[in-house]
Amino acid sequence: MDHSSSDDESDHQLHDYTVSADVSESESCGASSFGSPVASTSRSTPPLFGPQFGSYVPGLSPIKQKVDGGKLEDGNVNEIQLMKDRFSKLLLGEDMTGRGNGVCTALAISNAITHLSATVFGDLWKLEPLSQQSKTMWRKEMEWLLSVSDSIVELTPSFQEFPDGGTFEVMVTRPRSDLYLNLPALRKLDMMLVTMLDGFHDSEFCYVDRGSVERHSSGSLSDSPLVQYEEKWWLPFPKVPPNGLSENTVRRLQQCRECSNQIFKAAASINSNVLSQMEVPDIYLETLPKSAKVCLGETLHRYITTAQFSPESLLDYLEMSSECTTLQIANRIEAAMHIWSRKCSKSHGTGKLPWKGNVKGLGGEKEKSKLLSGRANTLLKNLKLQFPGLPRTRLDLDKIQSNKDVGQAILESYSRV
Repeated sequence: MDHSSSDDESDHQLHDYTVSADVSESESCGASSFGSPVASTSRSTPPLFGPQFGSYVPGLSPIKQKVDGGKLEDGNVNEIQLMKDRFSKLLLGEDMTGRGNGVCTALAISNAITHLSATVFGDLWKLEPLSQQSKTMWRKEMEWLLSVSDSIVELTPSFQEFPDGGTFEVMVTRPRSDLYLNLPALRKLDMMLVTMLDGFHDSEFCYVDRGSVERHSSGSLSDSPLVQYEEKWWLPFPKVPPNGLSENTVRRLQQCRECSNQIFKAAASINSNVLSQMEVPDIYLETLPKSAKVCLGETLHRYITTAQFSPESLLDYLEMSSECTTLQIANRIEAAMHIWSRKCSKSHGTGKLPWKGNVKGLGGEKEKSKLLSGRANTLLKNLKLQFPGLPRTRLDLDKIQSNKDVGQAILESYSRV
């Protein structure tokens, strides 16, 4: 694939959208997380799946080239060149120098989807429609990136008829099971979100500069509506009419909120399922200490190993005043869970072994490790349900960075953004 282009081609600009941000080798795709503070995630997904896979997943359509006097139009030349650059960067693992220092294809696609989303939606802090330029960029470049999944197929049996009326079984290709189920749903969720934003083209409310509100606000500072926005000072300030919003607008906002909550739950469920299917990388297991007590600390270890274990009471006891503290606790619990899981897999004997914990009634080390691993897993799930907007844990980041499966990388990054 030729990466060079003439000076004339480099001077052209796309007529319909601009080039999205380049993917940097040093930037990590795992920093993004579900940032919406909504209700807990659910494993149940709304009935968003179409009867046929192709109904929601159009393939990469060939670019029509218009000939005018034997020459391609400038826009089509730039579009072809841009697509070449995108796929060249994917094939080379973001290392355009050709020195072989690039990342694997799965991580390159994950990074590309993450950065494209940040370019289009990174500055979207208002309830207003996306610009036509941003929508065109998002749809076109996502179509390019998702077209890679067209080659990830599996063989399934199919019956075909002979001309004389008999039948015979042949193997046909279809998209891999996880892509066949989840990718159409993610496309539908994507379309629902963009359509929802398009509905705010003529709103009763508007957004004003925060400084102007401070100058015109009456009363003391404690009475100002700006107090509740002190922690998120970068957000634009909404302004409603003096008499408030109409009943229809309030009803529509509530419906949009409920719909976005369901979209979040469906996307988070797909993302959690994909991450659970990824293999735990060796780079993560090699850094774990030998003892779970070292990860958890004396107090947390004692509460998990006690006979009267209650995950709800334990979460109420833990100090989780900040997001950083909560993430640290989640990382510690997850590390301890995998330490116990490794002990369970390594312990093949059934004889009684010395145990210094408080769990009684179980004789073998394998049974005890299995029990404690299950407790830690339950505690971690409850923690994520209580804090659905929690950033990626260390294990999730390592899984994303070490994943080699392109299909899983597409589903994980698409559901995350």
